[in-house]
Amino acid sequence: MSYHSFLLEPISCHAWNKDRSQIALCPNNHDVYIYKKEGTKWTKIHELKEHNGQVTGIDWAPESNRIVTCGTDRNAYVWTLKGGVWKPTLVILRINRAARCVKWSPKENKFAVGSGSRLISVCYFEQENDWWVCKHIKKPIRSTVLSLDWHPNNVLLAAGSCDFKCRIFSAYIKEVEEKPSPTPWGSKMPFGELMFESSSTSGWVHSVCFSNSGSRVAWVSHDSCVAVADAGKNTAISSLTSETLPLLTVTFITENSLVAAGHDCYPGLFVYNEEKGTITFGGKLDVPKQNAQRGMTARERFQNLDKKATTETKEAILETLHKNSISQISIMEGGKSKCTKFCTTGMDGGMTVWDVKTLESAMKDLKIV
Repeated sequence: MSYHSFLLEPISCHAWNKDRSQIALCPNNHDVYIYKKEGTKWTKIHELKEHNGQVTGIDWAPESNRIVTCGTDRNAYVWTLKGGVWKPTLVILRINRAARCVKWSPKENKFAVGSGSRLISVCYFEQENDWWVCKHIKKPIRSTVLSLDWHPNNVLLAAGSCDFKCRIFSAYIKEVEEKPSPTPWGSKMPFGELMFESSSTSGWVHSVCFSNSGSRVAWVSHDSCVAVADAGKNTAISSLTSETLPLLTVTFITENSLVAAGHDCYPGLFVYNEEKGTITFGGKLDVPKQNAQRGMTARERFQNLDKKATTETKEAILETLHKNSISQISIMEGGKSKCTKFCTTGMDGGMTVWDVKTLESAMKDLKIV
């Protein structure tokens, strides 16, 4: 594992370029900084300044090399590198609340933006007028959309929102793509069609992720719950309420294994058993060398303090690599089918690259399937 501290400010979101030599990140303000790796050091090479509200989402298209950003100013910008300078193009989202997340589709011919306006703006480029336009997915969303992920077929879109639901919609745009083939989630896919809706959890859905095959979708919510819906098993939902503080981000690293992280400051492994239809906790992927309260989770520690009505006199020292909440996980190498490296960024202003093989060899009884 390698840890690098970019900033004193929290990193609210990040995105990598195709060869993972550059990272775009937001230091919890209106700007986006692009860093380039030179040897073992990271050097800031660009600053993207156009938003007049906090940047809440970044995504970097690997093939077209375009960056899309969104923010609390209710705008999105598509950035194109011309003559060594990143040039922004404004996208009219037609929303009256903050944009919260953004994601390019796999074919990079459209992107989706979730917002506080209780809708998803699916944006595509209109050649005739030479600008980006959008269509809205509204029903039955009843609160802010916090996270998005595209199905590998470039049509289906998973969304997690503050109304405690994970949903899958059709984002088929006939102007830019051919009629989609049937999927395990359904065959009729007009734009905005609701293909799947989870039963209510007890917390906001912070993050959603399709598996590599697209037949499974996972999500994590503010009640520390990890859930997987399997389209191959009639969209049966398996869930596990973990003994951790709320989880903020999740990704598949194999078809059966997930990594999730959040306020506990370390990534954890969760394993989905297809035969039993269960999810189990596989272990912490960041084991402290020394732990003053060995065997006690963060939740239990806070509960004990609350029962005793006391406060810790000594400043707590975290033995984990991240010293504050982990806000985002992204795949670096291997993809969702067999990830070999993944990256986490956090509210401590740091970024960690995790090597899956190193984790397996360093931790007893840990096997990623």
